[in-house]
Amino acid sequence: MTEDADARRTAWMYLSRVVTGPCPALSALIDRIGVTEAARAVRECDLPESLRGPTELRRGIDCAERDLETIARLGGRVLTPDDVEWPSWRMLALGQLDAARDQSAVVPLVLWVRGPLSLPDSTEQALAVVGARCSTGYGEQVAAEIVGDLAGQGWTIVSGAAFGIDGTAHRAALAAGGTTVAVLGCGIDRPYPAQHERLLAEIAETGLVISEYPPGTTAHKHHFLARNRLIAALSDAVLVVEAGSRSGARNTVKWARRLGRPALAVPGPVTSAASVGCHRMIRDGEAMLVTRAEEVLDEAGPLRLSVPDRVVADDRTPDGDEGLVYAALPQIGSRVPDDLAELSGLPLSAVRAALPALEMAGLVGSDASGWFRLTRTGRSAR
Repeated sequence: MTEDADARRTAWMYLSRVVTGPCPALSALIDRIGVTEAARAVRECDLPESLRGPTELRRGIDCAERDLETIARLGGRVLTPDDVEWPSWRMLALGQLDAARDQSAVVPLVLWVRGPLSLPDSTEQALAVVGARCSTGYGEQVAAEIVGDLAGQGWTIVSGAAFGIDGTAHRAALAAGGTTVAVLGCGIDRPYPAQHERLLAEIAETGLVISEYPPGTTAHKHHFLARNRLIAALSDAVLVVEAGSRSGARNTVKWARRLGRPALAVPGPVTSAASVGCHRMIRDGEAMLVTRAEEVLDEAGPLRLSVPDRVVADDRTPDGDEGLVYAALPQIGSRVPDDLAELSGLPLSAVRAALPALEMAGLVGSDASGWFRLTRTGRSAR
């Protein structure tokens, strides 16, 4: 690592601990002056009024080296937006939200990670599964069946490691030999709930445990509401299996809808208080009713990403990274992101960031075989 890269990593970690969680004003400052200069401004209190309050309590705490030692001792690592492993294309939609509407609507500063897998690769095809903490046998059975089927087909299961449906989803994915990702609302060295310490250790052996909160951070209620945006952002769709009238799962559905991800809900018995939230979301049009894995795939699967009758607005050739990625696509046929990175000479993270932009412009589509060019009528060139 070069001196500049090392300084930037230290700056990211320092700022992550200063604000511990999403802070739109700090994210805006970093975008404006860069992360190294932003860290200097925070240390010296050379800040706009909007940042003095949020940074006042912890600006004197600079323990990046100690945090690195802690995460290394756990067998983990820290990811920053500068890293190849940063899930750029997953964070693209999150970065386009209006933070004035919700203080959590910003990309995390860093991600602390335990586990052997690449975060972008493991969330290439992912489903978030959330639901009631006080789940019923019915809900746990349905969740286990759907998750088992999808995990067996290569889908990664993302959840929050809570009691109830979250824990059931993680265990079902592990039992099927699949990949699962646990997103925590505390430091990854603080298993929460404590009773899931063994489950989280099992997830970290074959999947991933991640958090935007630095090591040692204890869990707070507002952390979980902010954490829900990452569960939604890292997934292709959000599935709710059981939710009470005041369930936090509805918050995850809210994030899914804002990020353009399909929101799905499993119905339950009309007499079950554990399914009131699901029924309300279905009735109010916030989530689509699904009952089995095949129906989840109908809504979240890759075939839905192509736009069969879309018309390309004009004949402009994209430039920058998007132009390089577009040029690497064949006139006929498709390619996966890894191949596009090699052919374009761009980092994989840049390719994954460019593809959704090209798709929104109506220039490319995707299916199970990879990404392909679209004709002027929006149909595949293949």
